[in-house]
Amino acid sequence: MIEEPKNPAAVELGKLGGQKTAERGPEYYAEIQAKRQVRAGGRPKLPPKAAYEGVLKIGNIEIPCAVLEDGTRVLTQWGFYRAIGRSGRPAGGWGSDVEKVAPFLALDNLKPYVSSDLADSTKPIIFRLSRGVRAYGYRAELLPKVCEVYLRAREDGVLLKTQLKFAQSCELLTRGLAHVGVIALVDEATGYQAIRDKTALQEILDRFLRKELAAWAKRFPDEFYQQMFRLRGWQWKGMKVNRPQIVGHYTKDLVYERLAPGILKELEERNPKVSRGERKAKHHQWLTEDVGHPALAQHLYALVSFMRISKDGDWDGFYNMVQRAFPKKGETLFLPLAESKA
Repeated sequence: MIEEPKNPAAVELGKLGGQKTAERGPEYYAEIQAKRQVRAGGRPKLPPKAAYEGVLKIGNIEIPCAVLEDGTRVLTQWGFYRAIGRSGRPAGGWGSDVEKVAPFLALDNLKPYVSSDLADSTKPIIFRLSRGVRAYGYRAELLPKVCEVYLRAREDGVLLKTQLKFAQSCELLTRGLAHVGVIALVDEATGYQAIRDKTALQEILDRFLRKELAAWAKRFPDEFYQQMFRLRGWQWKGMKVNRPQIVGHYTKDLVYERLAPGILKELEERNPKVSRGERKAKHHQWLTEDVGHPALAQHLYALVSFMRISKDGDWDGFYNMVQRAFPKKGETLFLPLAESKA
C-alpha cells in the first residue's frame, strides 16, 4: 500500500496547534479532553471540586493552590514543577500516573533518599477548579519532603551538575517554608483560614504535638548556641558549661515564637512551669516526628545560616535579618509549633 504524501502545511499547522495547547497549560488540555469525552457520548466522573483557590507566594515563586471539598490541600502539578526548578512536564503528560514515582524523584541517584511512603504519595490528584475545569496537583505536604530529598542528596555530594539547580530551588523553598509550614500557607492564600473551626485547628496542633511526652532527644545543634555566643561577643566554653539565663529567652524568641501561630500557647498549656519556674520537659519533646521535628529542623537550619553570614559581635544585624525573614506569628489560629527554653 502506497502511503500518500503528507501535506506540509497541515503538518505545520498541527505542530503550531500543539504548541499553543502546551503553552496554555495542563488545565486547558484537561478541559479539551473532557469536552471530547462528552462529545463522544461519555459522562466523565466528576473529581472533587476546589472549595478555595489561591496563589501561594514564596519569595519570587508563585504556585497555584487549592483546598478541596474534603479539606485536602493541593498545589497544581504545573506550579509544583516550576517551584522546584523544572520546566518540563511528566513523560505521560499532565496528570499522568504512568510513572510509579514522580519523575523528579525517580532518578537513580535519588532512590536511596526516597522512602516507599514518599514514593506512594506522588500520584497526581485530579480535581475541579471553581469554573469547572479539571486540574492536576500534588498534596501540599509533598513539597517540603521533595526539597529534603534534594538537599540531603546535595549534602552527600551525589547530585549531578545538571541537578544542582533543583537543589538550589529547593533550598530557597525550604527557607520560605521553614517558619510557617506549607499547610498554613495554602490556607492563607486561599482564604480557608478565615472559616476553619477549632476542631480543624486542634487536628493540626495534634499533628505537630505528641499526645504523650516523648523521650528526650537532642534537637538543637551545638552550632546554634556557639554562633549565638559569637554574635553576642561572649566566650564560648562548650555545651557542658551552664549558659546565661538570657539564652533561654533568645531561644524562645528566635525559634518557638516564629515557627507558626498557635503552637506557643498550646505548648505552654501542655508543658507548664512547675517548681522554681522550670518546666518538666523541653518544649521540643512534645513535637511529632513526622511534622513537628522536620519543621523545627528547617527553621534552625535557616537561623544558623543567617548566623554564619553575620559578622562577629553583630547580634543586632543578625536579629534584624530574622525579624524580616521570620516575623513573630502571634496567636492567630494556625499551623502550630512551639515556645520556651530549649
